[in-house]
Amino acid sequence: MDIDFYISTDKSKLDIDVIYEYLSKQSYWASGRSRVVIEKSIQNSLAFGLFTADHRQVGFARVITDFAVFAWLADVFILEEYQHKGLGKQLVQAIMTHEDLQGLKRWGLATRDAHQLYEKFGFKQLAKPENMMELVR
Repeated sequence: MDIDFYISTDKSKLDIDVIYEYLSKQSYWASGRSRVVIEKSIQNSLAFGLFTADHRQVGFARVITDFAVFAWLADVFILEEYQHKGLGKQLVQAIMTHEDLQGLKRWGLATRDAHQLYEKFGFKQLAKPENMMELVR
């Protein structure tokens, strides 16, 4: 039996427990991130939740942006039991076509293992990595 899914940017629908559990305890990029930091990051981002028809959250992503020039895609995940069903592609498609994110000059993201997914949406390796800098604390 197929399950129907929907995507929403309504932050009141987000299941912070699911997001916190995945990011802080299962992801490689946010391991150990505190609940307070996760909540603050959601509050200050355009957040996308992926839900089953009965409103169970099974995926998440957020976009940090100025809505004019630049966006950074972050914290993208699909719960393990829902992976390999095309939901990651569906979630990124919804983000890339969101009306408030059209016309941006530059998008960025970091990934260790999902290059093929993002390449489908036009993401590429940095053309001039020597121009990029970072400060990690």
